[in-house]
Amino acid sequence: MNDQQLLRYARHILLDELGIEGQEQFLAARVLVVGAGGLGSPAALYLATAGVGSITLADDDNVELSNLQRQILHVEASVGRPKAESGRDTLAAYNPETQVNARVERLEGVVLGEAVAAADVILDCTDNFATRHAINRACVQHRKPLVSGAAIRFDGQISVYDLRHDDAPCYHCLFPEADDVEEVNCATTGVFAPLVGIIGAMQAAEALKLLAGVGESLSGRLLWLDVRTMQWRSVNVSRDPECAVCGHREHSVAAA
Repeated sequence: MNDQQLLRYARHILLDELGIEGQEQFLAARVLVVGAGGLGSPAALYLATAGVGSITLADDDNVELSNLQRQILHVEASVGRPKAESGRDTLAAYNPETQVNARVERLEGVVLGEAVAAADVILDCTDNFATRHAINRACVQHRKPLVSGAAIRFDGQISVYDLRHDDAPCYHCLFPEADDVEEVNCATTGVFAPLVGIIGAMQAAEALKLLAGVGESLSGRLLWLDVRTMQWRSVNVSRDPECAVCGHREHSVAAA
């Protein structure tokens, strides 16, 4: 690190658990953030300001006025712009050293797999089950750690699926994919603005912990927050040996 970086990241370097070595791991890291909305905004901001070297920010949507209530990557002048590009510019203003790759597209199929394979940690900041399950399948295939968050109304949840470990559950273990799942989203049910900030910031924290190997991640646990009462619940999550996605993880990885 140069003198400017030593000064910028001094408060991280002072932490015994991180130090210079941990900060250098951040600087060398590649993180994929899927979704530049309510969750992706605070998550990407904290990753960039923490010094993550490379962030891929993927979102195929444009900024709308109704987004500004909670999506803090964007300002009123961003309305009409692609969220990924607006987010890239905001992150550059906070930390020009972080390289941000704006992907104005919905990552799917081979393209999604390639983006996951190229990252050290993946953050799912999306708002629909189909995309969540697609990201999970790619993370299982490439044995990449996934930090998944969700927020709706006054309720939030977050977990880590550290698919580098054989005994870790995947997203499908906890939320099996089904055709009859009712989709809910902020556009139809609303969301309390600070809630996405809380969950998104926690996603960034979990991602940074994974990158530096610090502390204990949320792998194997799901946290639920009811922000009306500020009550947290923690649920232990085990791997489903019959899971259709990761049940034969070792065999699929060996064959890949």
